[in-house]
Amino acid sequence: MFGIQENRVAPPHLIQKAKTEIQNIMSNTRGIHFIMVCSNDGFELTSLYKKENYNNSKLAAVGSSILAMVTAFTKEIHLTGCQTLTLDAENGKAILSSVASPQHPLIIIVLAEKDVLLGQILYMLKRASHAIETFDTRL
Repeated sequence: MFGIQENRVAPPHLIQKAKTEIQNIMSNTRGIHFIMVCSNDGFELTSLYKKENYNNSKLAAVGSSILAMVTAFTKEIHLTGCQTLTLDAENGKAILSSVASPQHPLIIIVLAEKDVLLGQILYMLKRASHAIETFDTRL
């Protein structure tokens, strides 16, 4: 899951598939203003934004680090299969989700408005992750 160690260089066709999936999420979910796919070791692969452009390299690195800490924490408390972390702040939400692709594990980071439909985003992330994982399996 989050702790998979593989080559960070994903092939261009996998990055394109991930970009197509995040475009689908952005187009079909209100309230998202930033979405990025990065390698599980913290390097940006592709991103989209509506309102603001963030420091993508920092977000990718910090997102990867946060998920690594969550992985260590969940192991300590004997939880398995943790795939998504949601941060709920006064002025918005951040969602970090793992994509357990067999060859190239990825992370999707979503930044959204406070009143976004969280269930809808989580559903769309799960569908996108599955599509990317299935695509990577066929490579």
